[in-house]
Amino acid sequence: MNTFDYTHILTKAVGELSDSQSYQGLFHQYKEGEPLPSAKSLHRIVELARAILFPGYFGNPTVNSRTVNYHIGVNVEELFELLIDQIQAGLCFGEENNPENDCDSPCRKSAATIAAKFISKLPEIRSILATDVEAAYNGDPAATCFGEVICCYPIIRTITNYRIAHELYVLNVPLIPRIITEMAHSETGIDIHPGAQIGHHFTIDHGTGVVIGATCIIGNNVKLYQGVTLGAKSFPLDENGNPIKGIPRHPILEDDVIVYSNATILGRITIGKGATIGGNIWVTESVPAGARIVQHRG
Repeated sequence: MNTFDYTHILTKAVGELSDSQSYQGLFHQYKEGEPLPSAKSLHRIVELARAILFPGYFGNPTVNSRTVNYHIGVNVEELFELLIDQIQAGLCFGEENNPENDCDSPCRKSAATIAAKFISKLPEIRSILATDVEAAYNGDPAATCFGEVICCYPIIRTITNYRIAHELYVLNVPLIPRIITEMAHSETGIDIHPGAQIGHHFTIDHGTGVVIGATCIIGNNVKLYQGVTLGAKSFPLDENGNPIKGIPRHPILEDDVIVYSNATILGRITIGKGATIGGNIWVTESVPAGARIVQHRG
């Protein structure tokens, strides 16, 4: 019986895959003391943050008014230590991928300072999340109570991740905010970039397929439905043909705007206060306050 010799095939594949030209731009060179952020640790960070922000609904379900201080204290302590490690990893990643940065590797003290500043923002994050829960409850006749909204509605999980990630983004932590919002994207199908600015009483009904770009500005009391895209119309190029980064390219939604399912709003345009955008519409020009944009009947 003939036997096939796989050795030369495997050896050849290993050699080709180990060729530096084949992995250029795809390889992370490990350096002692500069690990990449850990997905497992970041999942735990999100779990702890949710348990702190919504005690009893996430994390330990036996929390009561007599023990809540203890449970939050334990969770904050673990959160702080994990954040230091992951923020330091994020800072190292940021320096490695910024050729203009000449400073030394970030120290643990810098990461600890950022972690402490983030934790100081948790009461504010909880306050605005309370308005998001209220908006989801008031916006859905099927909702029976706030507890149901917190436990079941994908927007609460997504907006929690977003508001956590946005604070880290504001604190100039590289990479980690994007990982945290992408965790929610995988969990719920809602894609919110951590750089977006979103006001209070924000909700998304159903949610699947919603995309909110990095430079979006969303006011207060805004409601979106599933499939809405707040995206960029085009990407300006520099003289070398490369996309120009960091310029405002996504929509502004003022207060009290409603956007119905599968609407696509593109470019740096403004949807005025109190405007309503109907479903399945393509919008590339600004909409005045109070306007109602719907499909034309044939």
